[in-house]
Amino acid sequence: MAALPQSVLFCCDHNAVRSPMAEGVMKQLFGSETYVQSVGVVNDLEIDGFAIAVCSEIGVELSRHRSRSFEEMEENGEALSGFDVIVTLSPASQRRALELTRYYHLTVEYWPIMDPTGIGETREQKLNAYRQTRDQLMDKLKEKWGA
Repeated sequence: MAALPQSVLFCCDHNAVRSPMAEGVMKQLFGSETYVQSVGVVNDLEIDGFAIAVCSEIGVELSRHRSRSFEEMEENGEALSGFDVIVTLSPASQRRALELTRYYHLTVEYWPIMDPTGIGETREQKLNAYRQTRDQLMDKLKEKWGA
């Protein structure tokens, strides 16, 4: 098990499902022991309602999350170089993070977490897909840093 880093940035395609879920779950597991944020390659979607619902089931509040991109994060004064670890959750975010950090000495990890969007036809099927993603993230966080 790795030592808990001082700061972690989670990223995915839109910062609407996987990365906010990862941010929320990590904050629940580790509290203020580490600084946690999330971004997307692009910011073109609001937080996903199914992500809010399945995280609410485990006491993680996502309804106030505001999606943002790598560029918006930097424009708001938060430098990518300030993070110890960047965890990418999609191939597109992996490519973007590697492009943006090629001159920095920091760790970029890829966690292949399932994208639940578009899975299932009924509400319950969709919720189950999102629960699987949430649980994959929780398991990976516990495996990586304990809890």
